[in-house]
Amino acid sequence: MKISLSLQQDFQVPQLKLKRGELKKVIKTTLHHINIDDHCELGIACVDLNESHQLNLQYRGKDKPTNVLSFPSDIPEDILPMLDARPLGDLVICIPVVLTESQQQNKNPHDHFTHLLVHGVLHLIGYDHELGETEAEEMETLEIEILAKLGLDNPYDERV
Repeated sequence: MKISLSLQQDFQVPQLKLKRGELKKVIKTTLHHINIDDHCELGIACVDLNESHQLNLQYRGKDKPTNVLSFPSDIPEDILPMLDARPLGDLVICIPVVLTESQQQNKNPHDHFTHLLVHGVLHLIGYDHELGETEAEEMETLEIEILAKLGLDNPYDERV
């Protein structure tokens, strides 16, 4: 499996160093877990509160920043065989929200970012926890399994 990754890091912080190789490993592990082994491409933009807020308002009608937004590719299925790589879409991850949530939930920022990356990739390929309880449980189970493969704890365990 090959991953073509476009990474835009307009917002960076010392406590969260993102390495392209690590990001690709997370993406590959996620896709392999759900039996996608194609050459895939996706974009990740790391943004500030203002950009996340504006995008969340524009695309979801929610007047606040959010941790991750997913924009799945809308290329028709019949076109995919003609492409060199399967375009998954784009993720927008708000670094200040990731850091705030990490602190509030007593989580390591890198681990929380990794969870959100897995979560976002699942959204790009069609999983949606907002469709109902069954879909949410299915998505959470996948996230827990994938993160375990990456050596990370269950992000849904209660923190004290």
